[in-house]
Amino acid sequence: MKLNYYISPTGNAYENLAMDEYFLTHLPPDTHLLYFYINDNAVIIGRNQNAFRECDLDALKERNVKLVRRLTGGGAVYHDVGNLNFSFISPEGMYDTDRQDEILLSALRSLGIEAEKNGRNDFVADGRKFSGNAFGAKGGNRVRHGTLLISSDMGKLDKYLTVSAKKLRAKGVASVRSRVCNLTEFCPTLTPKKATEAILKAFEAHYGMEASPLTLSASDEDAIGALAVERSSFDWVMGEAPTFDYSFEERFSFGMLQLCLTVTDGKVSRAEIFTDSLDITLPDRVKAVLKGEAFTPENIGNALFRTQSAELGEIGRYIINNI
Repeated sequence: MKLNYYISPTGNAYENLAMDEYFLTHLPPDTHLLYFYINDNAVIIGRNQNAFRECDLDALKERNVKLVRRLTGGGAVYHDVGNLNFSFISPEGMYDTDRQDEILLSALRSLGIEAEKNGRNDFVADGRKFSGNAFGAKGGNRVRHGTLLISSDMGKLDKYLTVSAKKLRAKGVASVRSRVCNLTEFCPTLTPKKATEAILKAFEAHYGMEASPLTLSASDEDAIGALAVERSSFDWVMGEAPTFDYSFEERFSFGMLQLCLTVTDGKVSRAEIFTDSLDITLPDRVKAVLKGEAFTPENIGNALFRTQSAELGEIGRYIINNI
């Protein structure tokens, strides 16, 4: 048996999640790997979640916050430099969540923090959640990755994960909002670096051997880079969203209009338009433009603008400003 660890040198969430996936499928035999990373501002959504429902996409865009979809299930989380992320990766036959729990709890005790497990996925202190975990398997290996809220900006966490009220009937999974806390409430001098050191020390103590740093080859880095590009694509981040419906009703210069869209794999699969406009061709013209378009305000709005129709342009302007 070997113990390895890897501390990511980048804050790019796409690259860090790509490394997590790459390590899962390229783990050396008979090895336990402990992987640490810290992401710059990013919202990470679960494999089966609907990005349109889980977060405020306008706020993310305005503040250059990355939106990332991971391979594993679970809810949406906000990452910043006050949040430490960890992954335990092991072969199927060596994977043991009870051991992983004890490593984490032991590390926290060494920092003077009394914590406990809450269900399968979370850790709490004083009844409040500071760590959420998700689980996955691929290529004969298993991963358990999680977060540690150390000094995260709670205001941003709440803002980015609170989507504006829309007429959105989603068939995806909505995250359960939990009361959360930062670990600096219990250990004011705690930093992500100190937490990393404590977990690594507990990891080594639990298995009774020293962990060696994992070294990436040039080919490893190339493969991770290619995977990061793939996982940052619209088709993965937004196109993996469950099917959902979006609708609005608004008065325009040409009359009342109700637009009802069905979005599948991130693209408009169905459009229905109801209007009292005197132009009886309007519904069919809107349908022809929108079907198959990626469901983002800019994309839909610009598609309508490109028709050079005053009515469709007016609808496009509304969509850009209000969706």
